[in-house]
Amino acid sequence: MKNKMAYSAIIVLVLSALLSACSGQPQPAPVAQNTSTPEPTATDTPTPVPPTPTHTPTATATATSTATPVPPNPLSVEFMRKQQYPGSDIVIEQTFTPGANYNRYVVSYQSDGLKIYALMTIPMGQKPKTGWPVIIFNHGYIPPAQYRTTERYVAYVDAFARNGYIVFKSDYRGHGSSEGQATGGYGSPDYTIDVLNAVSSVKRYQDADPNRIGMWGHSMGGSVTLRAMVVSKDIKAGVIWAGVVASYPDLFSKWHRPSGVTPTPNPSSGFSRRWRNDLIMQYGTPDQNPQFWASISANSYLADLSGPIQLHHTTGDSEVPFEFSETLSKQITAAGKTVELYSYPGDDHNIANSFGIAMQRSVQFFDKYVKQVNVP
Repeated sequence: MKNKMAYSAIIVLVLSALLSACSGQPQPAPVAQNTSTPEPTATDTPTPVPPTPTHTPTATATATSTATPVPPNPLSVEFMRKQQYPGSDIVIEQTFTPGANYNRYVVSYQSDGLKIYALMTIPMGQKPKTGWPVIIFNHGYIPPAQYRTTERYVAYVDAFARNGYIVFKSDYRGHGSSEGQATGGYGSPDYTIDVLNAVSSVKRYQDADPNRIGMWGHSMGGSVTLRAMVVSKDIKAGVIWAGVVASYPDLFSKWHRPSGVTPTPNPSSGFSRRWRNDLIMQYGTPDQNPQFWASISANSYLADLSGPIQLHHTTGDSEVPFEFSETLSKQITAAGKTVELYSYPGDDHNIANSFGIAMQRSVQFFDKYVKQVNVP
């Protein structure tokens, strides 16, 4: 009976609620439920919308705009001018039998933290008040494993040493007993760095005149000489025999490759060299990026030469084209600097048949501009 009464009461309550909802009487407001996504405010972080297949993500553009600039190439003349070449004290490692009027030594000095060896001659007799004049001697390419400090260029060194000069012939890194890796003279500044450190080392030597330093170079050493003379102001005059003294674009187009063949970044190419391919891969060809190739060519900075230059070259040189010296002579003249060019028909890369006259001219040139004999 009680159950029937309770059930009837529940029915009455439900019917009352339904009748109330259908009437026009206001009802209490329900509690708000947060079921919709709010609009973002100024401080809200909107939910990212995945890009459609045709949408380019903005991250790509951001990465491009903040890319790290490519650092300057170490071969850049401007870069090399900003570096330090302190050299070191010269250490005598070995003493040899003297020459006609000079002493001979194997010495060492520091370059880039490496111990570099060199052949050094010192004149006998009364030293000038300011010290002996100096010739930094830059040898040409010799396979590094075959190189010996006292071999090759014996007559060349002797001719300068006999005429009252300290001669300093650096072995370059990786040559003979010198520490370091032989990296070549064209795709790396390393040999020029070794030579510039040699200049600084000689300037510190007690018997040398730091204000009378000249530089002689043959073949690859001619390239080193030209580069050193647009980087440093310490070199009063340069003499170059059969030098690789062309701009890089001319090296590509006119040296050691078949006529009409365009260099490509193909390591298997018979005429290309690895340093060429490496630079092309990174910077493009001279046609694609002329500004870069000009920046590493000493020929672009001839107005800054530290002194006069004398050039010697065989007209039929089979190793390095005579055109290189001929073109450089014209470029130096156009830059308003002093240059002399001597050609030798029918001779070889070493100017062996005309050695006497070529050496006489070289000594006279150094006497005038380095030793400063008979200079007004």
